[in-house]
Amino acid sequence: MASSIPLLAVRGSEGTSLLIGPPRCEQHPSFQRDAAPGRCVSFSRDGTLFAWCNGHNVSVVKCSDGSILSTFDLPKTSLLDFSPRSSVLVTWQAYSKTPSCPQGGANLQLWSLKTGQLIKGLYQKKVESWCPSWSEDEEICVRSVNNELHFYENQDFNVIANKLHMQKVSDFALSPGGQPSKVAVYVPGKQGAPSFVRLYQYPVLGGPSAALANKSFFKADKVVLQWNRRGSALLVTASTEEDKTGASYYGEQMLHFLAVSGETALVQLLKRGPVYDVAWSPGSSEFCVVYGFMPAKATVFNLKCDPVFDFGTGPRNAAYYSPQGHILVLAGFGNLRGQMEVWDVKKYKQVSKHQVPDATHFSWCPDGEHVVTATCSPRLRVANGYKLWHYTGSLLHAWDAAPESQLWEVLWQSFPDGSFPERAVKQQAASSEAPPTQAYRPPALRHLPAAPSAKLHEEEPPQNMRPGAEKAKTALKNQKKREAKKAARQEAKPELEPPSDPAPFSDNQSEPSSGDPEVDKKLRNLKKKLQAIEELKEQQGGGKVLQKNQLEKMQKEEQLLQELKELQIRQ
Repeated sequence: MASSIPLLAVRGSEGTSLLIGPPRCEQHPSFQRDAAPGRCVSFSRDGTLFAWCNGHNVSVVKCSDGSILSTFDLPKTSLLDFSPRSSVLVTWQAYSKTPSCPQGGANLQLWSLKTGQLIKGLYQKKVESWCPSWSEDEEICVRSVNNELHFYENQDFNVIANKLHMQKVSDFALSPGGQPSKVAVYVPGKQGAPSFVRLYQYPVLGGPSAALANKSFFKADKVVLQWNRRGSALLVTASTEEDKTGASYYGEQMLHFLAVSGETALVQLLKRGPVYDVAWSPGSSEFCVVYGFMPAKATVFNLKCDPVFDFGTGPRNAAYYSPQGHILVLAGFGNLRGQMEVWDVKKYKQVSKHQVPDATHFSWCPDGEHVVTATCSPRLRVANGYKLWHYTGSLLHAWDAAPESQLWEVLWQSFPDGSFPERAVKQQAASSEAPPTQAYRPPALRHLPAAPSAKLHEEEPPQNMRPGAEKAKTALKNQKKREAKKAARQEAKPELEPPSDPAPFSDNQSEPSSGDPEVDKKLRNLKKKLQAIEELKEQQGGGKVLQKNQLEKMQKEEQLLQELKELQIRQ
């Protein structure tokens, strides 16, 4: 377990600083803020080291005491990263040619953090997939070169130990976890042939017969490859730049599933529209997908690609699991209004819901208790700043950049898995959500029933999708009905001295008759329906999530009131 409080790196036009995280959020006492505008920052995987470039050089310090480990004369560095065991620092700068070097210099450099010496200089013109990928034990390293994969072993970058060459390897992803390492490769289709993704286990590389799994598909201009934490399954989000049907500005997206056991599937989504986000649970046994035309749906699927729980619809386009996997945040950032729904994913119960307007960044603190949201440039160039929250919605700290300054990045310190324990999920103490705005009504109409509000989109409530969940819910409902009837019979038992000649009960005993049996019958039916709607309102006010047919009944209230009024006029 971690004994220290996570650090938060803040990079902007005013410099680079390290803050001691929640709940204090104060300057690190051993790290003096660098006033030069920061170009990039990075923490090592275990969180022991911190590196940044200030436009003059790259510095690496120990997070514990702020002491300098290494300094490199690399003023143009734009990207930084560490190897998994912090033995190598990777730096990248934009590829360029100079009169003294017309062929251009090696812009991707690997540095030994033990000696401070350059291990290898490489050429990497594109920023996509700029950083080599290591296995967690650093025994294998792989990078993409001219549409093929080059594998290095035991940190020897002078010898290519293995290659994977196919038609045109466009993207790849090395699996996390221990040995044996797996690699996923994507080859785009051409001349009518389909695109495909294959999984290989190193060092057995080659054609389809050597693949652990193979999935081919059409409609893919690009893909996003996402391994689960165990390295046992892969999700592939295949996208086209243009939706030829004209239904979406976002193009078309399909979600595919591959397992190292050889199983493959197309994930059947429950609503048409774009796939906004896909997130693996840290437990590796489930994943959440946010998708569909707005209001978007969010659904959790298991490893059989069966839906487990559906969160209904809402203004959301992102999903974030806590590092421990016990909490899920569904958020609507970017062009949405910044709503954050916090869910306990073990009980599938909503913990809190609040608004974070203009947020362009969200990330979980490693402790699984706090989150940071930020408004950063260049996504938004005004009102830059960050906020530190407890997941229940309590705002702990806020910082706003000066009017002429910009915030570029906030980054949590990394920690090994299991460093922070999973804590019991707390419920929101007080709602920070603004009350709904009521539509204006002229004074002359305020004594009349309000007209039914027209909704642009139909809202769907959350529902448990596990097999047998609906039966269990029905059984519980029937049990409650039986208990209510039993209690009613107990209250209706005659007293020891019952009153003589009790009057017979009648539903319309106190109601005046219109003289027309048909009208009386319609009046009774209307009043029963209105009474049922009142009961549904009380249940909704008590926090119960109503079904679709119940919501439709409530929407008919105004129509029923009008019918009742017309019948009473006839009497």
